[in-house]
Amino acid sequence: MDDRLASIDLGSNTFRLSIGRIVRHDGGTQLYTEDKLRELVALANGLDEHQRINAATVAQAIAALQRFGERLQGFSPANVRAVATNTFRVARNAAEILPEAERALGFPIEVISGQEEARLIYLGVIQDLPLTDDRRLVIDIGGGSTEFIIGQGKQPLQLASLQLGCTTWTRLFFPNGLITKARMHRAILAARSTIESITHRYRRIGWQEAYGSSGTAKGLLAILVENGFSDRSITLDGMDRLAAALIKAGQVHLQDWAGLKAERAPVLAGGLAIMMAAFQELGITRMDAGDGALRIGVLHDLLGRDSHRDQRDATVRQMSSRYQLDTDQADQVQQTALSLFDQLGLDSRQLATTELRKALGWTAQLHEIGLAIARNDYHKHGAYILEHADMPGFSHDDQQLLAFLALGHQGKLSKVRSYTPTREQWLALCCLRLAVLLLRRREARDTRPFKLTANAQHLALSVPEGWLADHPLSGFLLKGEIDVWRKAGFTLEVVEQ
Repeated sequence: MDDRLASIDLGSNTFRLSIGRIVRHDGGTQLYTEDKLRELVALANGLDEHQRINAATVAQAIAALQRFGERLQGFSPANVRAVATNTFRVARNAAEILPEAERALGFPIEVISGQEEARLIYLGVIQDLPLTDDRRLVIDIGGGSTEFIIGQGKQPLQLASLQLGCTTWTRLFFPNGLITKARMHRAILAARSTIESITHRYRRIGWQEAYGSSGTAKGLLAILVENGFSDRSITLDGMDRLAAALIKAGQVHLQDWAGLKAERAPVLAGGLAIMMAAFQELGITRMDAGDGALRIGVLHDLLGRDSHRDQRDATVRQMSSRYQLDTDQADQVQQTALSLFDQLGLDSRQLATTELRKALGWTAQLHEIGLAIARNDYHKHGAYILEHADMPGFSHDDQQLLAFLALGHQGKLSKVRSYTPTREQWLALCCLRLAVLLLRRREARDTRPFKLTANAQHLALSVPEGWLADHPLSGFLLKGEIDVWRKAGFTLEVVEQ
């Protein structure tokens, strides 16, 4: 693997690029930040009343991604991960924008869930904190959402992503930049009402240290300390004094505040209201700033994948245990499906191929997860779970691919066309269907003699001489499979050799 990784965080307020250099030594592996770029895009401000990002903001975002793309020229796709957060999650025209954004950047962009964003934020924050057994609360106030995490050591214990952000809150409660006592009061109450949904369980678990990981937290800390409102930490008393001063001034004047950066001035009021609400609702006494953030978490997650510590593997194991799946059958299906896939001659040097192979293996492990709901239509139940469950490490696109494979591994194929699969994804689905079919008796079987080849839309499954006569049920099912694939536009041939 190359010794450089890159992460791109497409936030609701700011786009950030971080490049890390891998240093390997006898004691393990370390990651050092080598370069950083940031662009203020204010994506959330570009959302109109129909939740669509306007053309001007899209153009600004594309221009920023083109500049990032130039810096990333020469990077292997396996070493780059770009994640998009809340505004891309809520924008109704996100699907229209993403292809152009990916062309500008030169790499795929994943729209991640709020839970995945929270996990990666925590992973980033703990990199620069000393080891301790204490529980830590991390709050990341972004432009469109705020993540709340309680973790212990490297393990997040609670993850939440709530729909409140410094950009959206400023637009809602402080239009035209006007700050009044009534507006600040309403903004804090509204934020407390949103945070209230997690208050009980977060207070029940508790924490010993609190950190703010976003630009909002770091900006507030700088203002509070440099203007004498707090001593080295964010405190509720200090924020009360800042709020009173802002209300008296009526708006944020950049020149009035030491430590205030120009780009944070327009969203200061909204961010302050959310942080005050978090302190009041959760009973926080003091908070320090954490240097790590989402982009650092993405870098370390990439490093973990390279070191065979892919969070997605752990998630699949946890789901298999939680849903009490038949692991012996799942292992056999996985081994058979991957064996067939490896015979297809796809280019294993391509990242898309390696990721597809991983997705096939994960779905094989979880293909019976829908049985936890009902035996009838279990593949449909399983697809729903895989597409909508919180699955740490998986992006929305990852989960859609797993759902496509799970939904399509049984029954007719017309139901999966809405996923608009590529030819390679159809081939992976064929491998999974054949593996499940061949192992229907749920007993150990040597599937090594089976060979699968593909030429354009023609598939050929080779079985040992006399095998069809010895296995009449499997032969009958394979005849049905031929008809299923014919209707999907493929020709499947079963030959004895």
